[in-house]
Amino acid sequence: MSTINRLAYFNCVVETGSISQASKLFDVQPSSISRQLMALEQELGVRLLNRTTRNIGLTEAGRKYFEYSQRIVAQLDEAKRAVNDLQTSPKGKLKISMTVGFGESVIVPLIPKFTQQYPDIELDLELTERVVDLVEENIDIAIRSGRLPDSTMISKHLAYNNFLLCASPTYLAQHGEPDSPYDLNNFDCIRYSYSGWKEWFLMAEQAIKLTINEDIAVNSVNGQKQLILNHAGLALIPLWAVKDELKDGSLINVLSQYTFSPYEVISSTYAIFLKREMLSPKTRVFLDFIVKYIN
Repeated sequence: MSTINRLAYFNCVVETGSISQASKLFDVQPSSISRQLMALEQELGVRLLNRTTRNIGLTEAGRKYFEYSQRIVAQLDEAKRAVNDLQTSPKGKLKISMTVGFGESVIVPLIPKFTQQYPDIELDLELTERVVDLVEENIDIAIRSGRLPDSTMISKHLAYNNFLLCASPTYLAQHGEPDSPYDLNNFDCIRYSYSGWKEWFLMAEQAIKLTINEDIAVNSVNGQKQLILNHAGLALIPLWAVKDELKDGSLINVLSQYTFSPYEVISSTYAIFLKREMLSPKTRVFLDFIVKYIN
């Protein structure tokens, strides 16, 4: 039996003045209470209780120990209540790591609505392209594109990336439009320099790597968007990053009849979190919220 349980027995015996009364409260045999009190004394190497056939009294050491054991058990009970409270209502600190482009374009604009609905959740947002360690960095949710890297984690699908070839109307008016994907080496192409998204593939029965005229490389999706909005060329960019610009006409989807990707496979963005039997309410409501409002 753990020391904490022995402390609870000890406190109850002192408070009731009776082993038999304590045994009734804990619904165990009096002999079991006695054995655990003896084990506690042996563990400490000191007598805590003076026992007679009629009553039980504290030794000097027992009185000092009782002062501490009361606080220990009370704090443990308080800790249990606090944890149970976290499990029944969405509250506490929620740490989320996300890619810069998807975070700035999709997640961050939704945060004010989320915090309005869940004011007791404290958000800690990290926007980064580095691969984070959820355990070591105490991260609740990581939002990433690609495949699930570790079997100890689980993922929730958030969005298809749907890469599109886009340019501004001004650039296209000045340079014309490519007739086919194989004509891209005659145009200014803005490549995303992240290692996993550097290449441009035409997705057919097999992925075909395209030859492009790479004038500019930039390490952020938003950097690509600003360049094409300012007429620097064409970029292969996710739909979620340019949805509004396509609607208002400031960007145009070029060669829309084709499917493109920076990978040799079609990719999606996922929320990744540790595989736990019970997901905390704060994590669950955030995932549900994002899935609901992301599209």
